[in-house]
Amino acid sequence: MIRTRLDSLRVQLLLLIIGSLVTAQAISLWLFVDERSLAVRAAIGAEAAGRAANVALLLERAPQDLHASILRAADSPLARFRVDAHAAVDHLDHRAGGAVEAGIRSLLGTEDTREIRVELHEVERAFPPMRTVPPHMAAMHRQMMHDKITGLELTLSIALADGAWLNIDTRFQRPPLQWPVFSAVSFGLTAALLIGVACWYLLARLTWPLRRLAQAAESLGRGEEGKPIPVAGPREVRDLTDTFNLMQERLVRTVADKTRIMAALGHDLRSPLTALRVHAEMVEEAETRDALVTSIEEMQDMVERTLAFARGMAISEPPETVELGDFLTRLKRDMLDAFQYETGAPLQIRLRPHSMRRALRNIIENAVRYGSDARVSYTREHDRVLIRVRDHGPGIPEAELDEVFEPFYRVETSRSRETGGTGLGLSIARSILRSHGGDVTLQNHPEGGLLVQLELPLSQNSDSQDRTGS
Repeated sequence: MIRTRLDSLRVQLLLLIIGSLVTAQAISLWLFVDERSLAVRAAIGAEAAGRAANVALLLERAPQDLHASILRAADSPLARFRVDAHAAVDHLDHRAGGAVEAGIRSLLGTEDTREIRVELHEVERAFPPMRTVPPHMAAMHRQMMHDKITGLELTLSIALADGAWLNIDTRFQRPPLQWPVFSAVSFGLTAALLIGVACWYLLARLTWPLRRLAQAAESLGRGEEGKPIPVAGPREVRDLTDTFNLMQERLVRTVADKTRIMAALGHDLRSPLTALRVHAEMVEEAETRDALVTSIEEMQDMVERTLAFARGMAISEPPETVELGDFLTRLKRDMLDAFQYETGAPLQIRLRPHSMRRALRNIIENAVRYGSDARVSYTREHDRVLIRVRDHGPGIPEAELDEVFEPFYRVETSRSRETGGTGLGLSIARSILRSHGGDVTLQNHPEGGLLVQLELPLSQNSDSQDRTGS
């Protein structure tokens, strides 16, 4: 059931649109987070540069005994100041620290040429405890940061006038991935509005005409009388609908013309045959008269069969939805138990009852005539139903299994109507089955006899009820 829904054009297009929206939103969020990271890095670099320049100037201008107090006051949970004999930065990384160095020199003065070293790299280790932070605040800070900070470390080394170095360690986390509530609500409303209103309406304009077209094609294949489909939807769908309507009109007209010609031909032959019968009765020689009458009667029978064949091809009876088991039971009763019937599971099938009854009668009567008995059963295979009629007769040569469906073809080569029919029974049956969107095939059973298999499409109501029940 789920796979069937996923095969729907509307569902696939909706999934494509939703996937595109989610992908676009994810890319936007990633770019937004990267921009935030760059902004935070620039802000912290600027703040570190300002504090480092001010502390360096203050240390050079303040007495020596105040240096320790100045360093303690400058410390913070994420920044550590100290004065060492050697620079903490042993190499230069101007790609990462050029902006920081420029900020420091702008605060120190343009004439200041002291050496400034900057290093920026990723770290993942515990930060040394700050001198000015109380123990309980340090513990809370470590717990909040899970005892270590994963992010970036900015190390500055500024040369002082007395030859010492001011070393500053500053660390900051990369900004975590955040999706504000407002952004989430905005995305949800936009997606709902786009999919629920615009896309659903547009997809409905596309899929509903296609579904209606598929139903019309199925009805035409079943032989039901089809009406022109209303033209709707996009231009391509409208062109397809116009083409289908034209094809349906031509097909129905062609079949009707051929059927009408055949019926008219058979009807017009009745008058000359009747006249021949009258003239034949006037022949005095008995042997000649009987031969002529027999030939004329055979021709009259063939004309009647031709008219019956034409009526079998005509699509005039309205289709009905019937339960196949009840339909076969009534047929068995009407034929005075001429065949054995194996009941099966209830199946709803759409057919023209009188035409289908005629097709089954022809096949069952052939089975009883040439195979001495007939056994009828049916099963369901996917969206089709198979009706099997088996006899225990001699069967049909393999080379003639397809030829027997040709009009007036007889396996029994004599012209006697007592030993064989006119050869139209199977032709009429196949025409009726194909007008229902099905077909009929013959095969010799491995255990002897002939197996006739009638294939018909299931009713859509039956199929939907079965899916609901399963």
